Amino acid sequence: MKENEEYSIIIDDVYKTFNIYLDRANTIKEKLLFLFTRNRKQKREILKGVNAKIKKGEVVALIGTNGSGKSTLLKLLTKIIYPNRGKIVTNGKLTSLLELGAGFHPDFSGRENIYFNASIFGLTRKEINDRLEDIIEFSELKDFIDNPVRTYSSGMYMRLAFSVAINVDADILLIDEILSVGDEHFQNKCYEKMKELKKQGKTMIFVTHSMSAVRELCDRTIWLCDGKIKKDGKTNQVVNEYVRATK
Repeated sequence: MKENEEYSIIIDDVYKTFNIYLDRANTIKEKLLFLFTRNRKQKREILKGVNAKIKKGEVVALIGTNGSGKSTLLKLLTKIIYPNRGKIVTNGKLTSLLELGAGFHPDFSGRENIYFNASIFGLTRKEINDRLEDIIEFSELKDFIDNPVRTYSSGMYMRLAFSVAINVDADILLIDEILSVGDEHFQNKCYEKMKELKKQGKTMIFVTHSMSAVRELCDRTIWLCDGKIKKDGKTNQVVNEYVRATK
């Protein structure tokens, strides 16, 4: 096996900075009147030299307080945004659930959005046809599947998004906090499905504030703090330290 082929994800010295505008001029008139006094900005460094290697088949939790850089790192992994410095390598087909209903068109029906969303993940129409009933059945939205998704609740959005994502046969699955949306029954169903995917050898990165879910699903946990990795190791040890530090 060649070097690095055993890894699904390699994060190498990654930095990410955003420009935060303090008093942006919004209209042409404001831009002309305040040409030299507005548009002041600050650079905010969100990730500061992050390094990690995720082996194929690992299920890794990414934890940390709000603003620690978890969601930014996931967006970098999906190439929604790019690092200012460093590089990220992914080996295998990747799917993600980062923002509720991202990729859904509000005026399309649930069924139409399945085709639309799954095609973004690279499935052909035939492949979507073959999986359509499984997606609808898992989502438990059969009675609403031909309604526009703008009529869906946030929990219904999550059901549909999760159902599509787990049926695209990806090698790597990235899941942000959206599983906190919806009823307990469907949350439990999602966790059981994630356990099944774990047994199948899928690589998963799971962002959550639920330490019980982390302990149940993940053997390894990465703790992000102020844009840096504070701890990376066995889940129970890292979670225990995190809980003590954030009490």
